Amino acid sequence: MGCSRPLQRVIVDFAADQPFKQARAKLLEHYGFAIGESTIQRITFAHAEAMFEASRVDLAFPEDPGLRKPIVVETDGGMVPIVEPSLEEKDKRKAKKLSWREAKLSLAHAQGSRTPVYAGSIAGGAEEAGRRLFACAVRAGFGANSRVHAVGDGAPWIMGQIERQFGGQGSYLIDFYHVCEYLAAAAETIAPTAAARKIWVETQKEALKGGRLDAVLRALAAHCEPCEVDDEQAPVRTCHRYLIARADQLNYRQALAEGLPIGSGEVESAHRSVAQQRLKRPGAWWRVEHAEHMLALRINRINGDWDAYWKALARSCSAANDNTPPKSPRRAA
Repeated sequence: MGCSRPLQRVIVDFAADQPFKQARAKLLEHYGFAIGESTIQRITFAHAEAMFEASRVDLAFPEDPGLRKPIVVETDGGMVPIVEPSLEEKDKRKAKKLSWREAKLSLAHAQGSRTPVYAGSIAGGAEEAGRRLFACAVRAGFGANSRVHAVGDGAPWIMGQIERQFGGQGSYLIDFYHVCEYLAAAAETIAPTAAARKIWVETQKEALKGGRLDAVLRALAAHCEPCEVDDEQAPVRTCHRYLIARADQLNYRQALAEGLPIGSGEVESAHRSVAQQRLKRPGAWWRVEHAEHMLALRINRINGDWDAYWKALARSCSAANDNTPPKSPRRAA
């Protein structure tokens, strides 16, 4: 079935937010068109893949000085359900493998800005996520003289990519609330009552915000479990070791003094609305390439690139007198 470009745009708009079956019902309700679910899926995946391919840009380090304000970047990972076909299984009912893959989502914006730029990836690993984060920061104003303030949950791949992409212009801060989870676990052993635990944790939090990491380490060291106790049963020792290993990533005092965030709640919230709202619906399982492309589709819209995509497509299709969805040599089956 051939669909005009305006109709394709409506189809993709509906399917970007809800399952293809519901998109079909919406299309019928609002426009009176009865289009097969498989056609809606095919058109949506084709445009989603085109948007994904358009977003794959390797940028050189900018020569422009960039913004004087710090560029805030946040990164978070969340699991999405993936189905992989099994080539060895002959029974088609069993010829699939269900698993989970991490969708890596990043955002960047100048300090004080309420309009972040987003980037995301699933299949490309840490390096691909880092390249997309860099492009995200450049679009947000990062330049040759800019400074990057990064916040994340302490995952090694995030820290590694901040250093790789921004070098000495980037600083990394572990999400304050992630650190507080370690403190809360340690408090269960250190303090005898709920009230005492609350006071102890608040004391350590204020010490960290004030730049007194040494005081927190002393408070923990006095209660560290013996070496023969397994790590799983030693929350105090685990917390102490965690903070020592990341002492240069806990400068909350400076961040607060400069009005910079100490938590990555902004990107964690975005993960729910950008990725999980469409990709993590009950009963939904995705081919990894389809999940990757749908994530690119949703990022395209939230970044404000939606109109530009359809206008560019209209120009190219007008020249070819063609209304078919865009094709790619790597298009999924």
